[in-house]
Amino acid sequence: MSYKDDLARVASLPLPWDKLEGCNILITGATGLIGSCLVEILMSRQDKSFNVYASGRNKERALKRFANYKDDPCFHFVSYDVMSPLDCDINFDYIIHAASNASPNFFAEKPVEVIKSNIMGTCNLLDYGMKHNIRRFLFVSSGEVYGEGDGRVFDEEYSGYVNPAKPRSCYPSSKRAAETLCVSYGSEYGIDTVIARPSHTYGPHFTEADNRVYAQFIRNVMDGKDIVMKSTGAQFRSWCYVVDCASAILHILLKGENGVAYNIADSESNISIRELAEMVASIGGKKVVIELPSDQEKAGYNVVTKSVFATERLQSLGWSPMSSMLDNMKKTIEEVSQKG
Repeated sequence: MSYKDDLARVASLPLPWDKLEGCNILITGATGLIGSCLVEILMSRQDKSFNVYASGRNKERALKRFANYKDDPCFHFVSYDVMSPLDCDINFDYIIHAASNASPNFFAEKPVEVIKSNIMGTCNLLDYGMKHNIRRFLFVSSGEVYGEGDGRVFDEEYSGYVNPAKPRSCYPSSKRAAETLCVSYGSEYGIDTVIARPSHTYGPHFTEADNRVYAQFIRNVMDGKDIVMKSTGAQFRSWCYVVDCASAILHILLKGENGVAYNIADSESNISIRELAEMVASIGGKKVVIELPSDQEKAGYNVVTKSVFATERLQSLGWSPMSSMLDNMKKTIEEVSQKG
């Protein structure tokens, strides 16, 4: 099985696809890791009866990423920066808001812009949806909203702790605020909103600016180098393969309960950063080397030591991951090598 096989498998799942019949679906952040996978799955549906509008700031990247669909009448690219109000007259029946700067270097260098894009972007899209008869708004939040816990597994009712007086909190704090904005629009204006909280997500087609650890590890082995870690790698995380994550988002979109948040994680993929590095290194035939990080690198690091998610709520929608983390990581590296 390959990454492309996985896309086709999700596109053929027994979901209530009829809800999308004749609909316009806007996906923001469509050139990002999760957004692009969602576009690919929807475009893989046989006998599509809906329109996919892939939104992003970089038209050149988008047209290259989605070159396979340039002649498909169901595919449309929308050049759009979520920091501005959306200026068009299309009634989007569904909006999946996946646009967000999720790389640690952005948190260290541009915390103000991270906050503004997460909060103002969500507000702009909710306002547009409210004026154009939206059926459902799905906000792709983040498991970082839980912050530092007390050792327990994070379920959706747990609030965790985030220190607001730290620039690194720009990301989890603004994701928290955007979630509250979604449910507030629901309460005050009757907008149907659902929230997805992905755990750490991995897969191919990450951007050149993405410096999340898994992307750096893969770049190392693809360049024929050993994996360089800037910590001991003791942090323990829940992970999820991007195709499983996109599948979960579609389950939430089509079957989720209005106003409810859902964790996204693979309960069989709870490992430390060191174990992740060793997994990628073993696939690439390399070893792991530890180096001290610079102060700038440390400024963007996630300080959370343990982040493990409960997934019973998501599983109640009929979702389940497709294969093991090792198999998925092999497929990821294979896809990256073909792209390169």
